[in-house]
Amino acid sequence: MPTTDPALEDALRDDLDAVEVRLRRAVSTTDPIADAPARHLVEAGGKRVRPMLTLLGAHLAAPGGATVPAQVLEAAVVCELTHLASLYHDDVMDSAPTRRGAPAAQQLYGNNTAILIGDLLFARASNVVAALGPEAVLLQAETFERLCLGQLHETVGPRPEEDPVRHYLDVLSDKTASLIATAGRFGAMFAGGSEDVVRAMVRYGEDVGVAFQLADDVLDLAGDPDESGKRPGTDLREGVPTLPVLLARRAATEGDADARAVVDLVDSGRLADDDVLAEAVAALRAHRVTGDARATAREWAHRAATHLADLPPSPAREALEAYAATVADRVA
Repeated sequence: MPTTDPALEDALRDDLDAVEVRLRRAVSTTDPIADAPARHLVEAGGKRVRPMLTLLGAHLAAPGGATVPAQVLEAAVVCELTHLASLYHDDVMDSAPTRRGAPAAQQLYGNNTAILIGDLLFARASNVVAALGPEAVLLQAETFERLCLGQLHETVGPRPEEDPVRHYLDVLSDKTASLIATAGRFGAMFAGGSEDVVRAMVRYGEDVGVAFQLADDVLDLAGDPDESGKRPGTDLREGVPTLPVLLARRAATEGDADARAVVDLVDSGRLADDDVLAEAVAALRAHRVTGDARATAREWAHRAATHLADLPPSPAREALEAYAATVADRVA
């Protein structure tokens, strides 16, 4: 929890507990076919980053409040439900074997069931957000559209005239950052925040969301699997584009022989072999492109914090700044 303020820490802990209860209730169903798969990812755990940012947005809007309005808790559930639903779909598209240290849903229940459960959770999110009013419904719909477009652009890939790195950052903005920005916006909005506070949370979320995913790219190469629950090279093996690989491709076209060797290994078609995968991970980790990717994540995280600079000092602002300072260097 990104705060050293005891009162805020206690409030966030209580609020997150309340969100967790509501979230588990939202994914439960009396339908025996749907119940277990719908609860699968919630019960696997997770960081609950989006609910946390919703709550911090609320405390930023109303400093010193011991409790947040019920609408904030419901909005936090909406954001996490939307995130979970997208994970069911992502794992089918990526053929991911695991998620959060557990078998991915489609490994247990099959692709069709996993896709339909993702749809079911989107429906549950829509049901919850409907009670929050027309503006919340519109924001959720706009965010959902960006999620879909981000996934579509990632799937199709950059056009011939597009810079692949710029294309990738745009994908992350839609696919990851849009929901994080909406999470913070909901918190500030439903806590009665001013336009300045709401705007700051949106801009913060857009930038810290990109930083979060760029850090995840580095974790795929340099992370501790005991901390992250993710085996090194998972994205590489699955052909998921990440910033270190894209930077290596750029360096290779510019004449970097070491980068060319890395790209040839990545494109060899032999990454199903554990030894070849380990070699590719080690080569990418040793090349400067991984450090460059980490530096890019830090740049986005630093920019996120600057959006809070004009707001009055408060424990919530300090917590958001602390989160931005650490997100690019996280180990899980």
